[in-house]
Amino acid sequence: MATDPARKINPAMDLLESAQRAARLAAAYLRSALPPAQDHWTVKGQNDFVTEVDRHAEEIIRGSLLIDTPDARVIGEELGSELVTGGLVWIVDPLDGTTNFLHQYPSCAVSIAAAVDGRLEAGVVLRLEPDWCYSAVRGRGAWHGNTRLAVSTIATPAHALIGTGFPFKQPELLPEYQQQFARIMTATSGIRRAGSAALDLADVAAGRFDGFWELVLAPWDVAAGILLVREAGGVATDLAGRERDLGHGPVAAGNPAIHRWLVENLAI
Repeated sequence: MATDPARKINPAMDLLESAQRAARLAAAYLRSALPPAQDHWTVKGQNDFVTEVDRHAEEIIRGSLLIDTPDARVIGEELGSELVTGGLVWIVDPLDGTTNFLHQYPSCAVSIAAAVDGRLEAGVVLRLEPDWCYSAVRGRGAWHGNTRLAVSTIATPAHALIGTGFPFKQPELLPEYQQQFARIMTATSGIRRAGSAALDLADVAAGRFDGFWELVLAPWDVAAGILLVREAGGVATDLAGRERDLGHGPVAAGNPAIHRWLVENLAI
């Protein structure tokens, strides 16, 4: 069988296909699974739950990815969260929005990203309801199906719609966050919080949100979403405007104008 020449030029396309295949397998399982009863929720921390559904979805993803890339490392909240940067690393959130899933609130996604030697190469965010697949490959753009994504062109904060996430796991950060919230809310057209950072970043890439920020995020929460934003022409950094690596910490993202405004105002 002839090899697609593009594959030789950019092997990240193969990584993207692997990520899409694994995400669809996990999504099919998640759509068929009923949210477990409350007495089967495992409490990992304050307001932070995990269930056998999350764990099984993660194992589905891991198994699928390792068939295609047996020498890769797969990291995620349940599979082992030690971040490594050498070689091929898959960064997986099998169910971003677990609390939403448990309450049957339809804002949940599967998020899978591939990094090679610490650099993001491919990413997929697959929304469960509706079945929307967002994908990106470094240097090849971000896509929703066959539609290329582009961040919004809104540059006036008063017209901007901003996504956010609450520091629900670390309430000691609430005073800082509340001050930020007040500054951003009073200067924009609105703030939204749906409980899935992966989908929030996909919405930035699609131009629905003009910006987004959150104080506490793990690599698996944001790796695929950050690549989506960047490949759609946006910017994703920490709150000081520094390059956001694959570690834990805050994220500010948006189209270039709103991202710049967010960084300036979040740091006050």
